[in-house]
Amino acid sequence: MQRRNVLKGLGLTATAAITNTAAFAQGAGSAAGTSPSPWPSPQLATGSRLGHCRIGNGSTVCVVLHEWLGDHVNWEPVLPYLDPARCTIVFVDLRGYGWSRGVSGSYTLDEAAADVLRTADELAITRFHLVGHSMSGLVAQKIALQAGSRLQTVTLFSPVPPTGFRADEAAMKALNAVIDEDEAAGRAITARTSSRYGAGWLRRKLAIARQASTVEAKRGYLTMFTSSAISGETHGLAAPVHVVTGALDIPFYRGEPLRDAFALAYPRVTFETIDDAGHYSMLETPVRVASIIEKQLAG
Repeated sequence: MQRRNVLKGLGLTATAAITNTAAFAQGAGSAAGTSPSPWPSPQLATGSRLGHCRIGNGSTVCVVLHEWLGDHVNWEPVLPYLDPARCTIVFVDLRGYGWSRGVSGSYTLDEAAADVLRTADELAITRFHLVGHSMSGLVAQKIALQAGSRLQTVTLFSPVPPTGFRADEAAMKALNAVIDEDEAAGRAITARTSSRYGAGWLRRKLAIARQASTVEAKRGYLTMFTSSAISGETHGLAAPVHVVTGALDIPFYRGEPLRDAFALAYPRVTFETIDDAGHYSMLETPVRVASIIEKQLAG
């Protein structure tokens, strides 16, 4: 019973209801619409840097990372609400994802952090703001510890806490099922949005998840964020950390243990809750997310 309660808390059991499973699973493999890409001149990964796309030409620079079940596409709804004259936003895809899909690796926390910093070097970005989401929230924290003097702010949406995402054998089995089975992925997505949305939402989010990356990358980063934690002199981090959670997310990503973990680790941490969002706030409440990012950049 205790194990089932743990899985339920992580949104990995069948108790997370799915609306019209057959309908969303049937449409998950196809792209949603054929409208022109909102990404101007994206750059595919090379041997020395990750795939990325610059938005805007302002003097303030922000590097944005993605989650486990999505690449840069998760951020598309936010783009119309950013001010390209005031800031430059660089959206980056980790190895095996999106514009970096052709690049394999070991998918470790150290590798991911080094990849992002090397990409910033290649793009001549010396000082920047950093945004992470879920899995990449852990990557962003690692970057902050390794190159804290380069960071102006760190903004984390629904992040894995510094203590990591600890998963026992049953939880790992359920998480691996998310990679292989549409129904399992649908349960996880639905739980992370409090079962609020219908089949259209699930079709779209599952399509993003399936098209975002290689299976190898998903498995590699799953091992990364379930076996890694942030250690070291976290209290020496000078850059302020802002943690944004969704009130409709699963408890792991919004509860007191998460807040306590961040408060203990970082001396300059603040918290904000989006009442009308779950785990995917950039898809659910894009105007709010854009305003949060721009406020951090202005600060």
